[in-house]
Amino acid sequence: MPQFNAAWLRSFLPASSTVDRFERMRSCAGALFGIALTGAISYLFIGDPVISLWLIAPMGASAVLLFAVPSSPLAQPWSVVGGNLVAALIGVTCAKLFAAPLVAAAIAIALAIGAMFMMRCLHPPSGAVALTMVLGGPAVHAAGFTFVLAPVMLNSILIAALAIFYNNAVGRRYPHSPQLVPPSPAAKASEAPATTSLGIAAVDLDAVLRDYNKVLDISREDLENIFIQVEQQAYKRRFGEMICADIMRRDVISVDFGTSLEDAWQLLQTHQLKALPVLDRGRRVVGIVTSIDFMEHAGVSGYGDFKRKLLGLLKPSGQTHSDKPEVVGQIMTAPVKTAETKKSIVELLPLISEHGLRHIPVIDDEGRLAGMLTQADMVNALYGKKLASR
Repeated sequence: MPQFNAAWLRSFLPASSTVDRFERMRSCAGALFGIALTGAISYLFIGDPVISLWLIAPMGASAVLLFAVPSSPLAQPWSVVGGNLVAALIGVTCAKLFAAPLVAAAIAIALAIGAMFMMRCLHPPSGAVALTMVLGGPAVHAAGFTFVLAPVMLNSILIAALAIFYNNAVGRRYPHSPQLVPPSPAAKASEAPATTSLGIAAVDLDAVLRDYNKVLDISREDLENIFIQVEQQAYKRRFGEMICADIMRRDVISVDFGTSLEDAWQLLQTHQLKALPVLDRGRRVVGIVTSIDFMEHAGVSGYGDFKRKLLGLLKPSGQTHSDKPEVVGQIMTAPVKTAETKKSIVELLPLISEHGLRHIPVIDDEGRLAGMLTQADMVNALYGKKLASR
């Protein structure tokens, strides 16, 4: 029994924080910046000597979300402005309809939560806004619906705008774009949009979130990114720190922008290649040309007329201004995804999964071509090492 009580008491202890000192200071400075300017600007517009009438208390809770956890779905601009506005409207209405403050407060908060769910603007401090409208005292009651416009809406717009400025100024991405249209529950895995995840498809994550059926204080995008990084970390631990330079092919055959299509095609066939990097004079990668590019520009839809159409592409008419492409630069894919020689090959797996890349040019520290990686190279390196370790 004492052991059970000790374990139960320990469950109340807060978890250790993974946020560093710089991030904590950045959050505190943001709250100072946001509240000070929101109050000052609101006072210039309203000019009331009573502080509670130009800076409402729930702005303090909003500042915690906006500047300490700006990636939260509950801290996005529409959540702040929409949530506070709808809660204030409902709070004033309930204060006028119900004489008993306790009844008015309870109904106001319940209706505000329902309205915020409906309008997709759930914001916890808005519950305090609704409560303020009911229990704020004679000055708030006398202002009535005017109080909704100023200071509630004014404060909300100002602090959201300041959060956008501050968070982006200090290197945070804000606001976070929401997933506006949730995927259909009946969506098939084969029809689901591609994800950067190595082993988890977007449809898997969406299905679990639907079954979970609870509000998460993290965006779907951030949750997916966390899964991706966890998978990458697991692969690194499992396979080690293998980098591109360890497995890339160094004897790369390349072409330049002005190489004729006929010469490029001949290189592909002679060396049994599927892709050729396209370089500028400084040996920097400006594009890539593949056998698929030749087929697409030849208008090949099947194998029956492949030879005839390909010859038509490689040997254009003798006119000076032909409409047909004549050099590699006219059909290459650009810009092209590249990887640095020191980049872990595990970090390339999401890139291949997301973009369906089969060939990735590898560049050195100066941006010049150093080698080429293929899907086959990476599979052989990863799973060859796995089998060798057994």
